[in-house]
Amino acid sequence: MKWIGRRQSDNMEDRRGLSGGKTILGGGAIGIVIFLLYTFGGENGQMIGNLLEQTQGQQTTKTESRALTPEEIKEGEFVKTLLADNEDIWTKIFEENNLTFEAPKLVLFSGQVQTACGGASSASGPFYCPGDRVIYMDMSFFEELRTRFGAEGGDFAVAYVLAHEFGHHIQTLLGTSAKVRQLQESRSETEGNKLSVALELQADFYAGLWTHYNEKQNAVLDPGDIEEALSAANAVGDDAIQKKMQGQVVPDSFTHGTSEQRMYWFNKGFKSGDLKKGDTFAEIN
Repeated sequence: MKWIGRRQSDNMEDRRGLSGGKTILGGGAIGIVIFLLYTFGGENGQMIGNLLEQTQGQQTTKTESRALTPEEIKEGEFVKTLLADNEDIWTKIFEENNLTFEAPKLVLFSGQVQTACGGASSASGPFYCPGDRVIYMDMSFFEELRTRFGAEGGDFAVAYVLAHEFGHHIQTLLGTSAKVRQLQESRSETEGNKLSVALELQADFYAGLWTHYNEKQNAVLDPGDIEEALSAANAVGDDAIQKKMQGQVVPDSFTHGTSEQRMYWFNKGFKSGDLKKGDTFAEIN
């Protein structure tokens, strides 16, 4: 992805070197990391993470402070550029639809972080908290995505994940997330899960939509970038995660969509460039 030399957002806070708490878990920390990758993209992944960590034995927290490495500094500049691209594109989309846009904040952290949605560790993966309207990312997630789940990796995998989380912020601004939570209160668990799937697939659609506009405006894509995004979407499908974790697939328990669905909706946003074609709720029911 071509990104050097373009605007960087000032809405990012980099906490990786300030107070990077490392949480050491008893009883199978690797298993927790693998399981919580399954929650990628959801608004409540960090709360699930807290619950699971409590069941895994005692925790020891070590606080440390260090300078960022040159690689981390460059990584932060890249993420700031991605954030700026999301801000610029979504401002334009909202203006075209007579809507008012408000930008979220992004926090990079290592180890663990406190949010308005509760505490979270690296095991939670990237997530958006509607309580403080902040996207939280520990960049170690992308190495896990590549080495444990077989995604291709690359810079556009990061772009896809950030755009997906930004999509959850868009859903908060549009009131979609609040409507889904309200509907889930009166539905069965299976029906509630279907609503969660639609919410997540719409965030994938928004990621594709952002990619469409960003390419049109900034010509950022390198060969293989879309494939990197699709590889990441494929790796975090409910069916792919369940096969790897438990050896079988339970469709009624899906909360994020299958690999095929996630790739389909990203592609639909990317190819259509039309905000109105992102009604995932109509198509999954």
